[in-house]
Amino acid sequence: MTNPKEFSAFLASRRTTRDFLPTPIDASVIEELITDGLTAPSWSNTRPFMVAVASGEVRERISADMMRRAVVLTGFRVGSLADKIKFLLTPKAWPISDFSMLKPYPVELQPRARKVGKELYGLIGVPRGDKQAREAQWMKNYQFFGAPVELFVFVHKDLGVFAANDAGLFSENLMLSAHARGLGTCAQGAAALWADAIHREFKVPKGYKLLYGIAVGYASDALINTFGADRLPASEITMQQA
Repeated sequence: MTNPKEFSAFLASRRTTRDFLPTPIDASVIEELITDGLTAPSWSNTRPFMVAVASGEVRERISADMMRRAVVLTGFRVGSLADKIKFLLTPKAWPISDFSMLKPYPVELQPRARKVGKELYGLIGVPRGDKQAREAQWMKNYQFFGAPVELFVFVHKDLGVFAANDAGLFSENLMLSAHARGLGTCAQGAAALWADAIHREFKVPKGYKLLYGIAVGYASDALINTFGADRLPASEITMQQA
């Protein structure tokens, strides 16, 4: 039987990796991670999700494609008038993800998002008003932070939130399995902005939509990898009785 305190400590020791070494990951290890992911519970055991494993030349092509689009999108966000016009004339760069990512966070959740952003950028010395530096850090998403493997998680559109829930359970098991093997991971909503870049490289079954990406690899000793977001106390999400 697993020691509960040791298990809790293991869970708490997992942190997001945002800078990876280029060290290759064997395909058999990725298969083991996916296998461990599949031990998670699922809605009627339907497993309404699929994974595209991008490594080697495929990973490089997807990254290069997304970087080209990200450069144009960044120009729209922080560039000149000419940059904004270029974005409007470049439909491929428009962030048309399978699931809308443009809605703002609910008001009551915004303080948590602002806090983690402030602390993360503060750690790496990026001032809040330095839009160019913040955009440069954001664009590292499309280099997958240097990870040699990027997993793209798709869910079946007809099961809606239930498919997303199952994918989340699967992904958490996968990321904990990676952590147990000394690997780092980063769940990336930003990697889902342009699903067509993945469709060109993989035979995505009909009915499946891109939810997010997961970067996998060995963590570097970069300062950003020392960052740890605050963990909420259980009391903060436990409802009071009526």
